[in-house]
Amino acid sequence: MELSTKPKEKIEFNKLQKKLRRLTGQAIADFNMIEEGDKIMVCLSGGKDSYTMLEILRNLQASAPINFSLVAVNLDQKQPGFPEHILPNYLEAEGVDFHILERDTYSIVKELVPEGKTTCGLCSRLRRGSLYGFADQIGATKIALGHHRDDILETLFLNMFFGGKLKAMPPKLLSDDGKHMVIRPLAYCKEKDIEKFSKMKEYPIIPCNLCGSQENLQRQVIKDMLQKWDLEYPGRTDTLFTSIQNVVPSHLADTSLFSFTELEKKKTNLIVLTLFLYRTYL
Repeated sequence: MELSTKPKEKIEFNKLQKKLRRLTGQAIADFNMIEEGDKIMVCLSGGKDSYTMLEILRNLQASAPINFSLVAVNLDQKQPGFPEHILPNYLEAEGVDFHILERDTYSIVKELVPEGKTTCGLCSRLRRGSLYGFADQIGATKIALGHHRDDILETLFLNMFFGGKLKAMPPKLLSDDGKHMVIRPLAYCKEKDIEKFSKMKEYPIIPCNLCGSQENLQRQVIKDMLQKWDLEYPGRTDTLFTSIQNVVPSHLADTSLFSFTELEKKKTNLIVLTLFLYRTYL
């Protein structure tokens, strides 16, 4: 897409692109997301996040010290009115290797989910299964998803408020069957930066009319809460994200992560050690 030729806007764009590149590169390095010879299946939905992910990965690929390939994959879920031409036209113009995977998951979701109920859960499971299967077909070693920092924080609070679990969305994940490695290169990137970058690039955004338009979703409630915090208490969401990178199991209450029953034994051992040192050096 054509970018503005105004010097001020061009400088702003370059600055934002460098920021996204730096944060994405940092996440890739921190979690060893990409290795020599990897074939990365970049899942492209037509939304701002996946467009940005593809752009930044292509940008990094050009200067990376290792060799890896990228292939964009879009899952056409056969939603009524889905503009099938947009992504192929865009990817062909950009010279990106791509596949359009056609699976009628829309009909399955509409048939199984009662009217008025949230469709996201079933939709995401069907989508994930289709993408995992296709990754095997094309020999992809990694599956890249466009989730960003805000998605991770929203998932943390969704699990706490509605699932009773202290669990977020990992930047790197091995699938339950052990066959697929999922990576989230935008894990350190803020949604507002991605949205701004996307607008500057003028990506041909394709809205999700199946679940994205549903009102009062639990995730939207959490998103609104975090955005309000960010406005009223600048830096709070930054601190929240830092907290999930600094977990202290001994100060939580999960007995499978920390042996609280061993504390008495530890206390006794410390007393014995203290007495030994006292008698030895006095």
